[in-house]
Amino acid sequence: MRLHAISDLHLSADNNRQAVLDLPDFGPDWLIVAGDVAERFKDIRFGIEELAKRFAKVLWVPGNHELWSIRRKNTPPPLRGVERYKALVDLVRDAGGLTPEDPFAVWGGQSHDAEPSPIVLAPLFLLYDYSFRPAHVAQEDVVRWAREHRTACGDQFYLKPDPHESREAWCAERLKLTEKRLSDALASLPEGARTVLINHYPLREELIRLPRAPRLTPWCGTRATHDWHTRFNALAAIYGHLHTRRTDHRDGTRFEEVSLGYPQQWDQSRGLAAYLRRIL
Repeated sequence: MRLHAISDLHLSADNNRQAVLDLPDFGPDWLIVAGDVAERFKDIRFGIEELAKRFAKVLWVPGNHELWSIRRKNTPPPLRGVERYKALVDLVRDAGGLTPEDPFAVWGGQSHDAEPSPIVLAPLFLLYDYSFRPAHVAQEDVVRWAREHRTACGDQFYLKPDPHESREAWCAERLKLTEKRLSDALASLPEGARTVLINHYPLREELIRLPRAPRLTPWCGTRATHDWHTRFNALAAIYGHLHTRRTDHRDGTRFEEVSLGYPQQWDQSRGLAAYLRRIL
């Protein structure tokens, strides 16, 4: 029994959809899906349903693309903000996945010295607050600063924070809710219990390496989580968003960027299975 992870499937792309359909059955293995399955509900449902057929358990967290509210021709106005997130939670549950609003799962694999028991798998829904920016750049100047290097983020147009006044305010609420939930979960477990923290965005700023778009960092997380891997005794922290697959280590915690990406960003001849990162 193994725990795998992937993110940024971007299933609006036909090649990526076919890659999901080509996946074999993984039997008792579990899968983490760390956000950006797709933008449209029908594509998200397709992805979760197909993955749930191939894995015993699928754990999902939203990325920014799931939260995009894009008005399409001849369709009703899209859901926005919190209302959209709640609809996504219902969709994923109905399709057979676990969400950040469900009880944390406890890893059911066999443990050994490198994998102490119990291990709590914690899907998180956190956003960003533009704090990943240089000290000389004021928050209100972030968009202008990014555009100086021809960098823009679609979230500014499509990720609506309703009913919150801003994305930063929504992020602050999610941080407060999630911090309490993690603290309560660990308090109820034996001393020494470990976690696997699952979020779409990296928990630490120095993990961001975007050589082609270095000024995209303000849309990549929040400094409020820089010590969560130690505070919540994380064995591993899983994230995507950056489309830069890599493994890093900080303070005894393994940080795994597990993106697949757009079709041009991965070798389709290898198949999707080759890009599943083994976590436990």
